[in-house]
Amino acid sequence: PRALNISPTTDPPETPTPNLRPSRPSAPNLEDTMAFTRFAVAAALLQGAAACPGSRAHIRASAKVTAKFANTCEEVQNEILGRIRGDGGWVDPHNAGIYTLDSASAEKVEATRKTGDGKYTDKMDFAFAAQEDGSCEVSACSESQVFSIADFSTNYCNLHDLYCGTEDGCAMVTTEDLTYTEVNPNPNPNPNPERNPNPNPNPNSRT
Repeated sequence: PRALNISPTTDPPETPTPNLRPSRPSAPNLEDTMAFTRFAVAAALLQGAAACPGSRAHIRASAKVTAKFANTCEEVQNEILGRIRGDGGWVDPHNAGIYTLDSASAEKVEATRKTGDGKYTDKMDFAFAAQEDGSCEVSACSESQVFSIADFSTNYCNLHDLYCGTEDGCAMVTTEDLTYTEVNPNPNPNPNPERNPNPNPNPNSRT
């Protein structure tokens, strides 16, 4: 019988299998990491300084203020704490509101104030930042804890009355005087509501 001529078959070239393992990311640049860290820290500090106490009331009044003091942060904070405690018989000039201290550290003071009639409660934060020249910058915020619209600058007075100086006619408690400039005080429609026995004739207003 005639032999069959069978040529060997040639296998197709192998296709390399793709590497499905994720490539390892390159190590981050040290300078970029340090720059991001500095940015994150600065952003956190800025956010903390500007933060308000918060409130469950969806509609509420509030006030923010930044004040630059010639005094040290220790002097400013001691004066604020002294007034909150009522040292030396100090009385809130804004209709005898009642302050209570919630917490205190070298960088922050948290407090609560009830209006003289007991109807309204406000919470406030003070953040202290010591400057290179020994002065102090204070960022503060007061926020109503119940429904409140027209507070006639009560939240502003909550803050201001704890650090106002002799030029404002305020009684000092722990320091001889506090000298400051308010950078962005909350607009006050009534120039001196704390010295007006009836700043708002509306019985639903805040005092």
